[in-house]
Amino acid sequence: MSEEKLPATVSEYKGNAIISLPVAGSTKYPFTFGLNKAKAILEYFDDIKKFVEDNDKKQEESPE
Repeated sequence: MSEEKLPATVSEYKGNAIISLPVAGSTKYPFTFGLNKAKAILEYFDDIKKFVEDNDKKQEESPE
């Protein structure tokens, strides 16, 4: 993957901090969430990583 990673942006929604992450190399439809979901992502990071690894393999193996 030689493409440069687009930066995350931090802003505010109804007085609360939110972060927006580019999805699939585009800022058109970002993945946006607040502090509580960010904490959950950090707490379950290893589970999320395993989920991605397991399902990326399945996607690569399935015929199109």
